[in-house]
Amino acid sequence: MSASMSALRDVLLTCPLDCPDACRLKVTLERQNDGSERAVKVGGDPDHPVTRGFACAKTVYYPARQYHPERVLYPQKKVNGEWQRLSWDTALDEIAGRMRELLSTRGPHSILRYSYGGTMGLLEGQHAHALFRVLGCPELEETICASAGTEAWQLGYGLRYGVPLGDIPHARTIILWGINSLSTHSHLTPWLTQARKQGAVIYHIDPYLNKTGRYADHHLKLRPGSDTALALGLACELIRQGFTDSDYIRQATQGYAEFQAEAEQWPLERAAAATGLAAEQIAALAREMGTHGPTFIRVGYGMTRHEHGGAALRAVTLLPALTGDWRRRGGGCTLSTSGAFALNKTRLGAAHLVRPDTPHINMNQLGQVLQPEDEFGAGLGAVFIYNCNPAVIAPDTRQVVAGLQRPDLLTVVLEQVMTETAQLADYVLPATTFLEHPDLYTSYGHTYLGYNPATLPPQGEARPNSWIMQQLARRLDITEDVVYWTADDLIAELLNTDHPFLTGITPEALKAAGTLPLHIPGDWRPYAQGAPTPTGKVMFSPAPRHQESQATLTAEYPLRLLTPPAHHFLNSTYGLLANLKRAEGGEPQALVHPADAVQLGLQTGDYAALVSEQGRAVRRVNVTPDTQQGVVVVEGTWWGLSAPDGQSINVLTAQTLTDLGAGSTFHNTRIRLERAVSDTESV
Repeated sequence: MSASMSALRDVLLTCPLDCPDACRLKVTLERQNDGSERAVKVGGDPDHPVTRGFACAKTVYYPARQYHPERVLYPQKKVNGEWQRLSWDTALDEIAGRMRELLSTRGPHSILRYSYGGTMGLLEGQHAHALFRVLGCPELEETICASAGTEAWQLGYGLRYGVPLGDIPHARTIILWGINSLSTHSHLTPWLTQARKQGAVIYHIDPYLNKTGRYADHHLKLRPGSDTALALGLACELIRQGFTDSDYIRQATQGYAEFQAEAEQWPLERAAAATGLAAEQIAALAREMGTHGPTFIRVGYGMTRHEHGGAALRAVTLLPALTGDWRRRGGGCTLSTSGAFALNKTRLGAAHLVRPDTPHINMNQLGQVLQPEDEFGAGLGAVFIYNCNPAVIAPDTRQVVAGLQRPDLLTVVLEQVMTETAQLADYVLPATTFLEHPDLYTSYGHTYLGYNPATLPPQGEARPNSWIMQQLARRLDITEDVVYWTADDLIAELLNTDHPFLTGITPEALKAAGTLPLHIPGDWRPYAQGAPTPTGKVMFSPAPRHQESQATLTAEYPLRLLTPPAHHFLNSTYGLLANLKRAEGGEPQALVHPADAVQLGLQTGDYAALVSEQGRAVRRVNVTPDTQQGVVVVEGTWWGLSAPDGQSINVLTAQTLTDLGAGSTFHNTRIRLERAVSDTESV
């Protein structure tokens, strides 16, 4: 073996990012002249049944992020607008001192944590909350992504189970609804392709044509926010044509009469008028579902980003109960597989210590609660932000940024790179990446549990979130043992369960294998006989109802703005990598339908101001029929620094909440376009 070859070795690790695939990555490490190792390549584990040897178009570039010049390498404090390097002891002593003062003068409700899915690791993600729960700080409702869909699913089905990936090739009609899976769930694609080779027809339902729509056999470009109407229209036609399964409905469901009455109010003509589709398109899909089954529906959270998004997801996900497809291999619906991970989470993140009188803060309303005139904001003295970049991703970011700039507010950010949120902080503390700390990972797209050891030493003086929280806890004289758990302690606790899905999965076995499948029966049909709801049945009631958005389009705001994921980004994680920004066109673009562009004389390459009730953002225009008249699409959560005017797209979005789960309504935004005289100004 040559010296160059012997300097390389591969390690297998689970990807930590907020994606259903939870890939098992093959990371190539290269030994340096000083004996240290450096990650130089990322691919997929060829032996993992889901990852199948390839990583997504984003994560193959993780080494560039790992060693980026903007990586935060040591604790820093902002002094007179300039960053000053501190030792860890000095930074922690100062922060703990401020916390102690707030706790003694204002109480624990004056300290807010703000975090989400920057890592899906259970130790550095959810368990990092333990410090704040021990102190009695406000409980953050983590609602920005999945809460509307989760509550909608739970109403109908209880725990979130899904169709096993290996069963999908047995489906003959596949509907990808509100999900651009080729960009956001790429490891689903081989199963879809296998199903197609075996005779499946693939439909994609989404308000604009994207990579998944081009991959599908049929694309239905429905009007934004009309998913409930389409689902009820399909249900009406399925009932009218006799394509329902009366045995399944009688034996496994409850409340069908109420659902049927609602569905029968949506004949083809009414559904077509509400959705913007042709009646024959809806009828054809219903025929396909009724005669060319089983039908598998993969839903995404996109449809839940509207005011009535919970009702939409409920209506769509009840269709397999109507047809009885849950009893057929390959039939049914998947939103998430997370319910299968029956870990012992009683004390995860010190959840058992949340007090009955603890105030709850919805993370979608961060901008509001940061304002000094807000009832909660008036008493707020500190905010700790980790695993999240709210200056870019939170609704109404202009108000968020203003709140974080309050001179009376202590802002502490734990971060891997210098994000726009970190730039607003009083203290920035360097956090480790998944290569540098141990952790445990579940998935919401498959049923493999993953363990990562710490593989590389931290860059600079970076430390895990858990270490930072523990150091603060010691300075605050906290003795609660749950705060000080190690990765081994947490894994032992989580696997301390007799649930059959975890049979044989011990800490030792998991650490030795790195990844293990849950112990799920090979012929598992999760809702074939009913559902883990209070009644034991799939619940058709309360029947979902279509409602129009309160943010109706007007002459002043005649366009609906959609902000779906970009192919080369994952939320804001990769927003600093120049090559991925180039792959997305170099800067954020607004996709505008030709009929809308002509009214302002806009052409591809022009700049336009997008104006909503919340704010204004300037974007380069791409005139394309991929969207529809009345709908503007801006793909990706770009950092504001990459936009021509320095503004995140979320300066336009509102803090309005969904009907179920109090979730975000990013796709509910109404805007107008104005011609821009430059890349930063509008006329």
